[in-house]
Amino acid sequence: MTAYRNGEVSHWMRASGPPAAPPAEPSGPLSAGSPAPTPDRRSAPLPEERQDLVIVGGGLTGLWAAHQAVVEDPGRSVTVLEAEHVGYGASGRNGGWMSTLLPGNRAVYARAARARGLDGVAEVSAFQREMNATIDDTLRVLAEEGIDADQHQGGHLQIATTPAALKRLERAHAANLAHGYHASELDLLDAGQVAERVAVAPALGGLHYRPTARVDPGKLTRGLARAVERRGVRILEGTRVTRVGAGRVTTIRGDVRATTVLCCLEAYSGQVEGDVPGLGRREVIPVNSSMIVTDPLPDAVWERIGWDGRECLSDAAHTFVYAQRTGDGRIAIGGRGTPYAYASGTPGPGVVDARTVRTLHERLRHFFPGTDLTVEHAWRGAIGVTRDWCAGVFFDPATRVGVVRGFAGHGVTATRLAARTLLDRAAERDTPLTRLPWNDHDSGRWEPEPLRWVGVHAMYRLFGVADRWEESRHSQETSLIARFGSRLAGLHE
Repeated sequence: MTAYRNGEVSHWMRASGPPAAPPAEPSGPLSAGSPAPTPDRRSAPLPEERQDLVIVGGGLTGLWAAHQAVVEDPGRSVTVLEAEHVGYGASGRNGGWMSTLLPGNRAVYARAARARGLDGVAEVSAFQREMNATIDDTLRVLAEEGIDADQHQGGHLQIATTPAALKRLERAHAANLAHGYHASELDLLDAGQVAERVAVAPALGGLHYRPTARVDPGKLTRGLARAVERRGVRILEGTRVTRVGAGRVTTIRGDVRATTVLCCLEAYSGQVEGDVPGLGRREVIPVNSSMIVTDPLPDAVWERIGWDGRECLSDAAHTFVYAQRTGDGRIAIGGRGTPYAYASGTPGPGVVDARTVRTLHERLRHFFPGTDLTVEHAWRGAIGVTRDWCAGVFFDPATRVGVVRGFAGHGVTATRLAARTLLDRAAERDTPLTRLPWNDHDSGRWEPEPLRWVGVHAMYRLFGVADRWEESRHSQETSLIARFGSRLAGLHE
């Protein structure tokens, strides 16, 4: 394999330009409609006056919360505090899927709803409909704000490469229709219908989720940051928060006073202290997901592969991969690799081990044999995972501190929905969003080390063994090993 870039946060963030720069001295007055100079997010002073809203975390959840706050009340003072730079975490490193997939296990949400005396299926179905509607809502906002994130609503194509995986897709199709999807949003495809869309060599069939959209995460995150700054939001980068509490946020640069505080830290939640619901070192752990992106492919290769619909692509394996055809004609593909670092270590600039890069490259060549696919860049990030793999939205009226965490890899859509939900909770509004089953969802706590390291790695080992078993034997049914792994992890439905 030829040399490739490794780390540097991600291909998306590198390609979308430098994180931030001090404003250039204007050569004259700005004309009407001219963009404002780029704010100096790193050397700007902390606000001395009390802020109406302080948001901890400069990823998609925090930026969407800031956007929603100033759209609702343009006079509201809002400050976003970010330890590194906007999009440094999962928001700038992910696979670029604005997906319909729930951030969690719907069976778990349904059981929790039934425990409160509610109809579990109805509650989960309402959640799913809000997720699906959020995609169109987000695309509308991007158009209104003039954010070009290479967005394209081509859907999500999940392919089966074994008979057992094909049966899982058939069951998923039926379960989806029973839990909030409309028939017009789903297509169960045979092998020929998949090949008409994308020429994935081993595909036996597929399931197409129509609402899903592709985006460039770097362009999305940075475009949203610029949009909220135009609306008067202050973003302070290089401002690591160490503690949150009622009316006050402590940073390495000093304290910031606030009427309301929202913690939007996802995989980095354990790095901030605060006696508030949903926040704690064992509430969420960072699970790594790695990606590679190819060099741009020539037109002749695209003519052979197809993929004209720009669908987000995944397989139905237990250790699944996810991919997209990028706006500049590359293939980006990701998967778990080395899933978890001892004591909840986070990935820093995102350097990926050679074995994981090789594994992803081999999977790509398995899908498209005989195609010259050169890796241009590899990186990894961390998703926030709770003990039951379900997200939670919390707001404490007494302290006026809110927390959201645990998207488990399905955050590009869910971040906007969570931000709108947090703002409804902070305003003490009773809305359909504040009644969704992820509100105040108790996921339990992760085991102490070394038990959680052993458990997470054992789960992924089991899934890997199950995939090899199904592929080598062309198994008709899901491996018992995989079923055990799902129950161990709390993923079984």
